[in-house]
Amino acid sequence: MIQEHPSRAPSVRVIVVANEKGGSGKSTVAVHVAVALMRAGESVATIDLDSRQRSFTHYVNNRLAWARHRGLDLPAPTHVCFDEDEEAAGRDAFVTTLAGLAENHGVIIVDTPCQNSYLTRLAHAMADTLITPLNDSFVDLDVLGSVDAETFAVTGISHYARLVEDARRERRAAGKADLDWIVLRNRLSSTPTRNKRFVGDALQDLAQRLGFRLVEGLAERVIFREFYPRGLTAADELTAGTLGNRPTMSHATAQIEVQNLVGALSGRPVEDAEFGTADAA
Repeated sequence: MIQEHPSRAPSVRVIVVANEKGGSGKSTVAVHVAVALMRAGESVATIDLDSRQRSFTHYVNNRLAWARHRGLDLPAPTHVCFDEDEEAAGRDAFVTTLAGLAENHGVIIVDTPCQNSYLTRLAHAMADTLITPLNDSFVDLDVLGSVDAETFAVTGISHYARLVEDARRERRAAGKADLDWIVLRNRLSSTPTRNKRFVGDALQDLAQRLGFRLVEGLAERVIFREFYPRGLTAADELTAGTLGNRPTMSHATAQIEVQNLVGALSGRPVEDAEFGTADAA
């Protein structure tokens, strides 16, 4: 059941990044969206619901530590790592936390664990925007739908898609607007392949069936792995001083990908001036 709080600001936007399949890049997407929106002038708070892995929390902590170490001005969100096991108290605490952050922030980004927990379901029901990063493979697509082994045509919907449908029904029953669901084709290869085409066709079919927007996300790049220990993102001003080494064309291209992602969230292009720059060699 959706729980609301009277102090929640009506203008706050709750963005939930979720997928029951592990390794899809949820935390990487969440922190990139957070920093990109701050660079664009938004006040952003973040919540990590994965009390075991805490990848989002570690990413933010790495960012703060690297900024101190290098003497950098790196914007960081107001961050909360949520740790509550008992369901009734956990629901109340999550709603109270969300309402408190909404008083001073325009956007709240929630990163979820890779499991169907009560907090995951509650976050889905309270989301204005849902981002589901999905690696470009049939293994990952399986959380959304099943396909025919011979033709690769979609034959049905799967468990995570049903979780989102349940959240949408709950929102409608509470008289709330439908959530904007974005499925992000993540870790895309730059090489055209049969698998890439078949997965793309299946996702287009599922987009019609399930009512999500299909957006190209972040390509498979080594730099995204290198960002994590320093808490950096492609939305930052990527110079030798920030990175610790000279930026490359891969950094510049990654910035364009993040700009396109944030543009898809807002439904409008994001100007280059709203982001940092990569002085690529």
